[in-house]
Amino acid sequence: MNKRLLTCCLFLCSTFLTHAQPGTPVEKDFVGYLFPYFTGNAVEEEQVHYAISNDGFNYVALNGNKPVLNAKDISSTGGVRDPHILRRHDNKSFYMVLTDMTSSKGWDSNRALILLKSENLTDWTSHIINIQQKYPNQENLKRVWAPQTVFDEKAQKYMVYWSMQHGDGPDIIYYAYANADFTDLEEAPKPLFIPKDKKPCIDGDIIYKNGIYHLFYKTEGHGNGLKKAMTDDLTSGVWIEQPGYKQQTTEAVEGSSIFKLTNSDKYILMYDVYMKGTYQFCESYDLDEFHVIDQQISMDFHPRHGSLIPITRKEYQHLLTTYGKPANFQAVQQNNPILEGYHADPEILYAEKTGKYYLYPTSDGYTGWSGDYFKVFSSDNLKDWQEEGTILDLKTQVPWGNRNAWAPAIIEKKVGKNKYKYYYYFTAAQKIGVAVADHPTGPFIDSGKPLVATKPEGVRGGQEIDPDVFQDPVSGKYYLYWGNGYGAVAELNDDMVSLKENTTKVITPDETFREGFYVFYRNGTYYFLWSEDDTRSENYRVRYGTSKSPTGPIEIPENNLILTKNPELGIYGPGHNSVLQIPGKDEWYIVYHRFSRPNGIKMGDAAGYHREVCIDKMEFNEDGSINPVIPTL
Repeated sequence: MNKRLLTCCLFLCSTFLTHAQPGTPVEKDFVGYLFPYFTGNAVEEEQVHYAISNDGFNYVALNGNKPVLNAKDISSTGGVRDPHILRRHDNKSFYMVLTDMTSSKGWDSNRALILLKSENLTDWTSHIINIQQKYPNQENLKRVWAPQTVFDEKAQKYMVYWSMQHGDGPDIIYYAYANADFTDLEEAPKPLFIPKDKKPCIDGDIIYKNGIYHLFYKTEGHGNGLKKAMTDDLTSGVWIEQPGYKQQTTEAVEGSSIFKLTNSDKYILMYDVYMKGTYQFCESYDLDEFHVIDQQISMDFHPRHGSLIPITRKEYQHLLTTYGKPANFQAVQQNNPILEGYHADPEILYAEKTGKYYLYPTSDGYTGWSGDYFKVFSSDNLKDWQEEGTILDLKTQVPWGNRNAWAPAIIEKKVGKNKYKYYYYFTAAQKIGVAVADHPTGPFIDSGKPLVATKPEGVRGGQEIDPDVFQDPVSGKYYLYWGNGYGAVAELNDDMVSLKENTTKVITPDETFREGFYVFYRNGTYYFLWSEDDTRSENYRVRYGTSKSPTGPIEIPENNLILTKNPELGIYGPGHNSVLQIPGKDEWYIVYHRFSRPNGIKMGDAAGYHREVCIDKMEFNEDGSINPVIPTL
């Protein structure tokens, strides 16, 4: 392998992997693990089973350790073995591949593998690929074993690889690319890996790390252990074979599966010690040296040749709902963050029109806050949120400001019997615009020009960002608030897309004000909340003031810091909030962003654009002052 090429690949691929598409699950969102496996060599045991784990060390069987798929429905032989599961790199679906085989018919009896696809881990579509029937020159094919799938970064396709034996030749690991629907193979199988000693190898298991593909494989019939080879190009035929074996036992092993512990630099290698009916787990940081950790592992079942993926809270709960919570299993109880992926500056709305809640965040995860679109999420219960799609794309819909989509605000206005309009105020290119829709999820149409593009008279610094919109329940008037480095307010005209002349007023509360005004009314008092410090700082936080008017002056209460970091829980940088009152109740919630957990605090400035959205209850004292909010998980 060319050293210069390898170094370049390491850099480029590590850079590629650090950026995940915002709005989809990323490593921080995984709260557990799913472990598909089969249980033995009897026909009734050659089925797909599921187990679940909170930590990657302790596993419990789901569905009472009964199969989650009926092998007779998906196979040509009546049995399936060696389940390998994979989450698509874009998080759109899951793939699973199986050996179509029952050992009761003999180890050289099968000719097929199975491709499966699912959107939710419980409902699968399947397709049988009989290699001997599908492709020519396979007359002397004896067996098709242990398929797995890996995303080939170079080809940008999913590669299925498995071992086959022809006649008296050795078992060889072959590959073919799957089609876009994952229903078939695009081509006839080609050799992927042949050891230099030309001896048999099976049960290939590939993990991708820093631009290198690491292949673990079993030496079949000559040692029965696990070896490793590496390449930076899967189809090049160029592999570096490491000497020695990777298993940490003298017993025969097979069916390795290696995975990365989430939010950790540690990798876990597990394999089937099949002659003893046990599994062994080892840990490594470099995929080279491994150490047994069996003393940390617990299982209430006996698996054979399985695999593992991390799962999100939503997926975790769906599995428990579908298959039932195992007895004595301590399920993960974590409600924050409320959205998967990276989001910030959350604006929350209860819509009278639909009776649902809507969340409008900044799309985060882009270097230097460079996102250029806005999404909306809906919920019936403030816990389960459904993405409703992109509602405004600056690149295609906002010619006056096609960059830096930040910090939106929205208000519902009744305009007739059972008719509503939605006015969406947003930051684009450090100016404030407004878009209008007839429904909380859009489509939103930009007004065609910025609503605020210049600083108020007398203001020299800061930015025209972070709008907030508020209707005064006393006068019925609507107001727009904005500002970074200063805080301003202006009355909106009846059209809601223009400001009333000569009403702009600077109302900066005090020197702690940085940005993110949010205004609400309770029991005759106007509350003004704002964020202090920089969003890249772990000390970003929320203060408040009160007023007798929606336009100030703002009075600063004693002890007005109401939301700040909670290092004991790894919570840093909580700020830029909105507030929700449950309709008809004196029940209030604060919605805010924080550094992504658990690694945001280690990111430096990048923590300021890798944020996540949370919600916590906000309570008041008898005198109307706000109790400090303790940010929670």
